[in-house]
Amino acid sequence: MGKDRRTIRCIAAVCMLGAGSLFFLFCNIFYGSISISFQEIVQLFLGNEVDGTYQRIVMNIRFPRALAAMVLGGALALSGYLLQTFFHNPIAGPFVLGISSGSKLVVALVMVFLLGKSIRVSSGILILAALVGALLSMGAVLVMSRKVHNMSMLVICGVMIGYICSAVTDFVVTFANDADIINLHNWSRGSFSGMSWNHVSVMTIVVLATTIVVFFLSKPMSAYQLGEHYAKSMGVNVRMLGLLFILLSSLLSACVVAYAGPISFVGIAVPHLVKHLLGTNKPIWMIPACFLGGSVFCLACDLIARTVFAPTELSISTVTAVFGAPVVIWMMAGRKRENG
Repeated sequence: MGKDRRTIRCIAAVCMLGAGSLFFLFCNIFYGSISISFQEIVQLFLGNEVDGTYQRIVMNIRFPRALAAMVLGGALALSGYLLQTFFHNPIAGPFVLGISSGSKLVVALVMVFLLGKSIRVSSGILILAALVGALLSMGAVLVMSRKVHNMSMLVICGVMIGYICSAVTDFVVTFANDADIINLHNWSRGSFSGMSWNHVSVMTIVVLATTIVVFFLSKPMSAYQLGEHYAKSMGVNVRMLGLLFILLSSLLSACVVAYAGPISFVGIAVPHLVKHLLGTNKPIWMIPACFLGGSVFCLACDLIARTVFAPTELSISTVTAVFGAPVVIWMMAGRKRENG
């Protein structure tokens, strides 16, 4: 009976998160600095004739941006969950461990080099550059993990890597001369603006394909959560699973950084909130719930970033930090009470 209740709770939670992501998707389409009536937007989606300016705002700006926030938010939360599972640490995440900053550095260098030579930067190049940066940062973290056995110290080392990469990135962006390169400053602070349908299609394919692979790993992940020795006794190739954790989490994080820049706290806060909502840490439930939870979180934060001080727009990381940092503090305070 208890197992049935947990299953019902998990199904209800996933459905609620799915409904929430659709709700905030529609809110991001309907609300903005320019007022467009609900009836006009409905008519637009029904294929009826509406004002051309409104059509361009909705279909070329708001809709692709909302979908990007939905997809990339889910990718970021899932990346954080994979890293937390791999390191057995609830505060591990792509931003904290410096992975996002490593991606940002390599992407910025590639964009400065290519834009300086008037070479068009494709989506594939951006993702590849971000993946290289993510893997380099992750490699540095793994090397330190062999020297530092205390997870708190490992997190601090990851934060230091992030600061170094961010400092170099800011240096590169600040002294860029080309006007297009100077616009990298907004991207380097995190933003879902400027999304096109081409961007959305590429990121959706990459993120959904990666998410499906992660979902198929849910069974060995469950064994890994109980310890490496237990996983080995169950026939799990722990070394290969660890490599998949690194590659998949880096790819998800790289996709986010390539298009939206580094976004803070989502990868840490959302898995923690989702775990409390589900009442379980089983991957078969956590994987879809984390993705949907990340979508809800980023859609809500992007709506706030666009509308609260409109027409001035906040960086997405500013808003995610406001809501995500208290969750992390609450989580750490709770762990201290449990250990005490």
